[in-house]
Amino acid sequence: MSRDTLPRPGTRPRPKDEKHDTQPPPAARRRRHWSKRPNPVAGLGAVTWLAIVIVPIYAMLSASLTSQDKALTGNPLTPPTSPTLDNYNTVLNSGFGHLLANTAIVAVAVVAIVLSLSVPLAYVAVRTRTRWSGLAFRLFLLGVAIPAQAVVVPLYLLIAKLDLYDSLPAVILPTAAFAMPVSVLVLVGTLRDVSEELYEAMALDGASPQRMLFQLAIPMAKGGISTVVIYAALQAWNGFLFPLIFTQSDEPRVLTLGLFNYVSQFGVNIPALLASVVLSGVPIFAVYLVARRALVGGLMGVGGK
Repeated sequence: MSRDTLPRPGTRPRPKDEKHDTQPPPAARRRRHWSKRPNPVAGLGAVTWLAIVIVPIYAMLSASLTSQDKALTGNPLTPPTSPTLDNYNTVLNSGFGHLLANTAIVAVAVVAIVLSLSVPLAYVAVRTRTRWSGLAFRLFLLGVAIPAQAVVVPLYLLIAKLDLYDSLPAVILPTAAFAMPVSVLVLVGTLRDVSEELYEAMALDGASPQRMLFQLAIPMAKGGISTVVIYAALQAWNGFLFPLIFTQSDEPRVLTLGLFNYVSQFGVNIPALLASVVLSGVPIFAVYLVARRALVGGLMGVGGK
C-alpha cells in the first residue's frame, strides 16, 4: 500500500461499498414534509368553490329537462322526476342553428385575424430593440384601458361609412380589434421566455427572421397561442355590445343577441330559455376542454422575464 492511499490520522476509512449520502438538506426535508401535510382549510375552500360553480350549472341543467308546468314548483335542486327533451326541441326548431352558425363564423374569423396579427407583432416587440417597436407595443397596451362603450359611436360612424352595417364583418372587425391588446401582451410574455441562445444558434446557421418566427418562436409559444385562441374565441362567442349596435336584421344575428330575444320569445317558458343557454355554452366549453392545459401554461408565461 502506497503512502497516498493510507488513511489520515483520526479519520475512518470509507468502505468500498459505502454509498455517498444523498439525503437532502434539512430545509428541503422540511419543505417536502410540509408539502405532504394535509391542509383542511385549503380543502374546505376548494370544496366550497366547487359547490359555488357546480350548483348553478346543475340547477340550470335540471330545469332545462323539466316540463314547463313543473318549472316553478318544487325544489330547483331536486332532480326532475320525468326528464324531457321537449325544451331542446323547441329551441332547435326556432332558428338556433342559424344563430350558432353565425357565431361560429364570427369566432373563427376573430381568432384567425388575432393570430395572424398578434403573433408577428409580439415577435417584433420581443426581437427588435428599437424605440419605435417599444412605442408600438406601449400603444397596444393602451388598448387594454379603453372600454368598448367609450368608442362605440365612432365605430358606428366608421362602419356605416364603410357600408358594413348589419353584416357579420361589422361584428368581426371590432371584436378582433379589442382582443388584440391582451393577445399581444400574452404572446410577448411567452416569447420572452424563449432562450436567446436558440435565436443565436439559428442566426449562425443563416436563418432569416421569418424562418426563426415560424420554426422557433411559434413552436415554442404554443401555450401562449392556445391562450390567445381561447381568449379571442370567448370574446367573439360572448360578445353582445357589437352585435346589438351594428346589426339589425335576423340574417347576421348571433347567439348572444338571439338569447336576448329569447327572453321575450320564451318569457314564460323558463326551461326552454335555460335549454338555449346550455346549448350555446357547449361548443366553447368543448374548445376549453381540448386546450385547457396549454391555456394554463400560457397564462403562467404572461409574467415572464
